[in-house]
Amino acid sequence: MQYDLSTQDQKMEAHESVEDEPGSSPIQPPMSRERAPLQKSSVCSRSYFMVVMIFFHVYIINVIALLFYVHYNNGPSSKEFTSSTQHQHNSFDQPVPHERFPQTMHLPRIEGIRVGHVQKVSLVPNKVHQMRTLSLKPLLFEVPGFLSDEECRVVIQLAQLKGLMESQVMVPDGQEELTEQLNLSPEEIFNLLDLNQDNQLQPQEILTHSRVRDGIWLTPENLREIYAGLHADSDGNGLLSLDEFRMLSGDAFQRFLKRRGLKRSQLVRNSRHTWLYQGQGTHQVLQEVRKRVTLLTRLPSELVDLSEPLQVVRYEQGGHYHGHHDSGPVYPETTCTHTRLAANSSSPFETSCRYITVLYYLNSVEGGGETTFPVADNRTYEELSLIQNDVDLLDTRKNCDKGNLRVKPSKGTAVFWYNYLSDGRGWVGEQDEYSLHGGCVVTSGTKWVANNWINVDPDYQRQARYQQLVSQQQQQQQQHETQGEPSESGSSRHTDPHVEL
Repeated sequence: MQYDLSTQDQKMEAHESVEDEPGSSPIQPPMSRERAPLQKSSVCSRSYFMVVMIFFHVYIINVIALLFYVHYNNGPSSKEFTSSTQHQHNSFDQPVPHERFPQTMHLPRIEGIRVGHVQKVSLVPNKVHQMRTLSLKPLLFEVPGFLSDEECRVVIQLAQLKGLMESQVMVPDGQEELTEQLNLSPEEIFNLLDLNQDNQLQPQEILTHSRVRDGIWLTPENLREIYAGLHADSDGNGLLSLDEFRMLSGDAFQRFLKRRGLKRSQLVRNSRHTWLYQGQGTHQVLQEVRKRVTLLTRLPSELVDLSEPLQVVRYEQGGHYHGHHDSGPVYPETTCTHTRLAANSSSPFETSCRYITVLYYLNSVEGGGETTFPVADNRTYEELSLIQNDVDLLDTRKNCDKGNLRVKPSKGTAVFWYNYLSDGRGWVGEQDEYSLHGGCVVTSGTKWVANNWINVDPDYQRQARYQQLVSQQQQQQQQHETQGEPSESGSSRHTDPHVEL
């Protein structure tokens, strides 16, 4: 017997239409009948379930991976310091151990975007400054009109009123003390100087060492003259072997140069300078400059306030400053000069740890005096490549025109750059070797500049201890002044933790 599906469906549809027709009385069948539920395909439901479960597992795996990433990147400090509220509950009469200082400060870095990019910055009321990117390696910016003509005049006059000193003595003495303290043998010194480890000291390696150690700017011609005078290079190949190096005493170069006589043009730096404190009680212009630096660099004010005073420098005609870095690399054996009191250790190696340099041109120079960045935006940096075929890129008296970037002094303009890279976590990383710079020789007139250096220790814990130490000293001084007692600093108007570097 054949079952007609189409006929049966038509009967059911007719029955349903009667039930749904408005105003008609429902027909009650002798037995109640429920509509059979629609059966979904088992294949579709299983696929949907599998897709949902896959996405769920991937989500869980991503969450677990993220938790591991945060845990291993934050380190123990994130466990010990979870919020500022917990930190505030610490008892004030129980100082926090040095190892538990939380990393709460962050060092914002301005993005350079590209060379020539211009950003607008607000530094003073009712005025917008244009900040232009000059270089990406190092990260270098220029801000025209940072200082007004009147502010430049005031800074120069304050420096003259205080008096300027020679930036460098002719020949420093006492260089042997460090070698004796370290107890280094000639072989160890030789290996330190032999940068490319070829068992020969190249002229470039000797020149670099002598300039840093003695403060005397030797040229390759000078070096050949010294070798001949001291009979140091016995085979005449222009290189020093270990045996030839052993024959020289540590101060042989100095004694030879003293006998021959030195000129100021042969120094690494030929200028005069002074330091101007910028804290409370000083001239309003000096305080305003420091506030403006804080806005420009976007750094925490406590870092700027505890950095070095303003240095003012005058270069007469013939004045120069050969290529150098404002700050050196920091190794475990190195101490930052500004935080040495909080280092809890003594080290023969110190560096100034100048995170940012802010340089102001206080006048427009008649001739020369540019600031040169010899290797700015180079693809690579190699120290030995700076001197090639007797062309020394660090020599600002002869080869300033061969540098990659030169900034002409313009009254009121400020340039600033980062001397260190970022560590990727908001703090100080390695030294930026591309920040190498110098002051070209002044060929006509006088050059006036000023420098603000922002000091930050790459060791965060050491920087935090230093700031806590200074804060405690300031509180004690305020208590003495409130009680009318003389402070330990005597009659001095302020206590400056920095020395004249």
